[in-house]
Amino acid sequence: MVRRKKGDCVNGWVILDKPFGLTSVQAISSVRRFLCAQKVGHAGTLDPLATGVLPVALGEATKTISFVVDGVKVYRFKIRWGEETATGDAEGQVVMRWPKRPSEDEIRAIFPRFTGVISQVPPSFSAIKINGVRAYTLARRGEEVVCASRFVHIHRLDLLYLDDADHATFEIECGKGTYVRSLARDMGRALDCGGHVFALHRVRVGPFYEDSMIPLEKLKQLSHSSDEFSLNRAQVLLPVVASLNNLPAVSVSRHEAVRLRNGCSVFLQGNDLLGEKQTVYATHEGILVALGSVECGSLNPLRVFKLSFPMEQGLN
Repeated sequence: MVRRKKGDCVNGWVILDKPFGLTSVQAISSVRRFLCAQKVGHAGTLDPLATGVLPVALGEATKTISFVVDGVKVYRFKIRWGEETATGDAEGQVVMRWPKRPSEDEIRAIFPRFTGVISQVPPSFSAIKINGVRAYTLARRGEEVVCASRFVHIHRLDLLYLDDADHATFEIECGKGTYVRSLARDMGRALDCGGHVFALHRVRVGPFYEDSMIPLEKLKQLSHSSDEFSLNRAQVLLPVVASLNNLPAVSVSRHEAVRLRNGCSVFLQGNDLLGEKQTVYATHEGILVALGSVECGSLNPLRVFKLSFPMEQGLN
């Protein structure tokens, strides 16, 4: 006897406004429960003390998570000067204090050191694996944690305002793998005053911005409106294809859609501008069919999507 998967077959993206104090895993578990979804995943972990954009993929959208994770991220964060903590944020124990506080000119003077491609050492309390074990697990055991440095790309670093002598608010646009906690730590050391992240809010992840966010509490309210639940669920979901807006799109016929779903290549007529080996996505009547690679004028499917078309007949 085949056991039925718990939940409904829900496909799309929910751009959650992750609340303060929840882990990313706790947040997406709540989304799954409120939307009665079978399968969920998220694009980019946020620390419990962080808030903001947490893209949650449901169903077929989980197949496109990598395209979101690899995208540009924007964070707005506040640094508290004068204290360095074990975790790099306000949750950790203070391990060192400084009497000095930096001026605005001093802060701006170090920006060239923290923009472009820079070397960064992740925090000891991070999800980086060391010999197969998460760094935060080792750190919580009291073991010495030495994370290897790695290169990250910081596209932009702005000072938004000085809150007071002890705090300054910044905005950063960065690439995959950047730790804001490490940046705050390193900026504090460069200014000889110490520092840690006092507050952190994510504004953007790849194609998803904060104007698309929905609070967890609102999802909960929608889930309790049983008479209109299906309609409410549809209103908060973005389509699976929303994660792929940085890729070229090609439109295919119904016959070609069937071939792609069956793992067969199709000839791309009139798409001479597409580059060889270029990754593109194919749609039929606006519905995502497949991700594929262009080779010799044909599209070879790499991932296919089980999404229903209007008036679908025999395509599942």
